Formats: sequence, structure tokens, C-alpha cells
Amino acid sequence: MLRGIDQRLSAEIVHALMLMGHGDDLVICDVNHPAATIAAATTYGRLIDMAGCDIPTGAAAILSLMPLDTFVPAPVARMEVVGDPSARVPVFDAMQRVIDAAEGRPVAMRALERFAFYEAAKRAFCIIRTADSGPYGCFILRKGVVDLPPL
Repeated sequence: MLRGIDQRLSAEIVHALMLMGHGDDLVICDVNHPAATIAAATTYGRLIDMAGCDIPTGAAAILSLMPLDTFVPAPVARMEVVGDPSARVPVFDAMQRVIDAAEGRPVAMRALERFAFYEAAKRAFCIIRTADSGPYGCFILRKGVVDLPPL
């Protein structure tokens, strides 16, 4: 363990976050998402498990280290409810609160149709699967620039 890093973040998650660059996407999903299959097509190439927490808790831990992209209008995407694109499930609002709190401002979130989400997920850097039982707990987070002091 290290100081200042949420204990829910495994060494593999921190490693993946460190490898990601500005504009890379990270998928955080529930246990129903075909994560292992889709993860094989990502840059990282394999699934990362984040057992023991739900999506909002996992996302808050990730966003404690990773800023969201400010160069795009909506740095977060979520999956639409199949058959009812305007429907809302509780995890949508829970995630909105998490991302707004992490960034200290309102952050736009866009919706993607199920299969469009799967295609976007294949282009992500990595997929992190939580223990969340869902439904529709599937989000793509675009990494922003980390403002660091000069060496």
C-alpha cells in the first residue's frame, strides 16, 4: 500500500492508469457487461477486475487519480437502456454525482446505443470490471491532461 492512493485501486489498476495518455478511454462496467470478450480488443488486451465495489465507488477511486478530458464536450459516455433510450436507471445519476464531484464542476455525459457502446469499448485503453450487479452500469471515461510541475 501507498499513502494517498485509494485501497480499492490495485497495483494493476494504477499501472494501467499510468500507462494511459491524454485522450485514452477507460471503461468501467458491471458484472453483466461482456468485459472479458471486449477487453481482448483493447490496447491493454485483458480485463482488469476491481472486485468488492460498485461502479460509483470504483469510479470515485479512479477519478481520485485520473482527470477527465476538458478538450471534448462530453468526456463520459454511458450505455442507453435498450428499447427506451430516454429511460434512466439509478446508476446514471449516481455516476453523474461522482464525476461532477471529482472534477469540481458539472461534466457532460453522453449516451450510446448498446452496440455502439460495445464498439467504442473495443477502442478503449482498458476495461475495469467492478462487482456491481447493474443493470446498465457501463461507462467510458476519457482521460484528460494531468497538470504537473516542471521537473
